[in-house]
Amino acid sequence: MRRAAVAIAAGAMAVSLAACGSAKESGDSADSTGSAKKGDDIKVGLLLPENATARYEKFDRPLIEKKVKELTNDKGEVVYANAKQDASTQNQQVDTMVTNKVDVLIVDAVDSKAIAGSVKKAKDAGIPVVAYDRLAEGPIDAYTSFDNETVGKTQGEALLKALGDKAKDGQIVMMNGSSTDPNAAQFKKGAHSVLDGKVKIGREYDTKEWKPENANSNMEGAISALGKDKIVGVYSANDGMAGGIITALKAAGIADIPVTGQDAELAGVQRIVTGEQYMSVYKPYPQEADVAAEMAVALAQGKSLDSIAKDKVDSPTTKAIPSVLVPVVSLTKDNINDTVIKDGIYTVSEICSGKYKAACDKIGLK
Repeated sequence: MRRAAVAIAAGAMAVSLAACGSAKESGDSADSTGSAKKGDDIKVGLLLPENATARYEKFDRPLIEKKVKELTNDKGEVVYANAKQDASTQNQQVDTMVTNKVDVLIVDAVDSKAIAGSVKKAKDAGIPVVAYDRLAEGPIDAYTSFDNETVGKTQGEALLKALGDKAKDGQIVMMNGSSTDPNAAQFKKGAHSVLDGKVKIGREYDTKEWKPENANSNMEGAISALGKDKIVGVYSANDGMAGGIITALKAAGIADIPVTGQDAELAGVQRIVTGEQYMSVYKPYPQEADVAAEMAVALAQGKSLDSIAKDKVDSPTTKAIPSVLVPVVSLTKDNINDTVIKDGIYTVSEICSGKYKAACDKIGLK
């Protein structure tokens, strides 16, 4: 697992170097009018979907704000709003951004379909839109995320490895993300491509709003339906839901079965240290955030994305969207040092605080 993680991490670095040139570098070519729309004094609207998942406030927002400042000689301003998992609130936030005449929008959609009309409003007002992390519908100008099917495959492969021979005899529960999130469908597709035919899926759920309490309730239902002795593992699409799932497993007296995750949240990493959770998918947020900022600044300044976005993706409504997909890493107790600690996401003291110190000592995390 360590060798695989290092190989993937090396690939991530290569993609970062090849595809994620700064907006300043790409900005040498102006738009078709021959001049940039704006200088460094730009206003970037940033709309994130919720604050229950730790990553958005801890990583995405500050990383994007920092990169925008860096790219604009501290003159660029980021105007921020969080929808708190409410699609209608997010639509209203776009309207406010349009009224306030931001120069560009970065949007991580609560609901990829529901946001389409607001994206069109922004475009009609001359405001380009970068879809961030989730592929929003409507006339977006650029997109950056992780390779979401690969995320699901990575989770599925890790789960099969953890199960070993038990995959032939028992059943697993699949706890997918919200049906309103296009990423969730891609995670699920990737996981099924690995798991189908290799292990019996006893129960499967699309978890409303990604909420841990909903995952907990679903898991309780699965345990009741299947019997606690029949479940050998759980595919959880992210770390927040893994927490709710593990609470349900403990309450039913089920221990020592692998549970997957995603996002490398601190609580998830700590559960990996103690063995309660088998793995998470570490997504290098600094790379994704930097690319989003680079795209946004370039678009606001009327510059080409050619040196930033080497790929194209299609949404249900828009074809050939300039895109950057950042690779991911399977995070287990074996490579915590080489991933989240090395990248400065957490310190050893943060992970190994209080009751986790003994478990950290046991696996040599110091």
